[in-house]
Amino acid sequence: MNDRPRVLVVDDEPQILRALRIILREAGFEVTAASTAEEALDQAALKPPRAAIIDLVLPDRDGVEVTRELRAWTQIPIIVLSAVGEEDEKVRALAAGADDYVTKPFGPRELVARLEAALRRAAPGTAEPVIEADGLRLDLAAHTVAVDGTGVHLTPIEFNLLAAMASRRGRLLTHRTLLVEVWGPEYADDVQVLRVHMSNLRRKIGARYIHTDPGVGYRFAA
Repeated sequence: MNDRPRVLVVDDEPQILRALRIILREAGFEVTAASTAEEALDQAALKPPRAAIIDLVLPDRDGVEVTRELRAWTQIPIIVLSAVGEEDEKVRALAAGADDYVTKPFGPRELVARLEAALRRAAPGTAEPVIEADGLRLDLAAHTVAVDGTGVHLTPIEFNLLAAMASRRGRLLTHRTLLVEVWGPEYADDVQVLRVHMSNLRRKIGARYIHTDPGVGYRFAA
């Protein structure tokens, strides 16, 4: 029985599709390939994948629509492929339910690492009441934070920001996602407020825990 995780790969460029097949098969994955949005959705229904890698630009519909349709019935990790300069499209894809993105041209090791990390995050498990990573200890129940054994005082907003990112470690969260989750929908576009609080949070716990994806959002990097 084949127990290799199946990955749906969607790209209309034959060379990239061929390269993705080789990269993923060598990394231990089974690959289902599609070159159009309709073919991708059909393949996903016929052979449900464990994850999907979707190019944002497709000949019949865009990758954001494919992401949105997949997300309507499955919680598999979705990684989108984008060209440099497609910042708005990346944000749209993440808002539609994508978990991460990789910019073309990409390195094989980076792509595989992102995919494996997304699959680990999607694996069933219990919620962590205490999150520990690289010297940081976050107690979600007690609302306490310590770095290298020393307690750190955070405001409620700073604590909620850290909790939102740390509970989904490694996953890219858009500005809008964090603003709506921590402040509420009326703050959805107030990126400057987020930047100020993120700067304060970094100063208190250390910059190494928070990675910035310029123009898109933040991720807990520990």
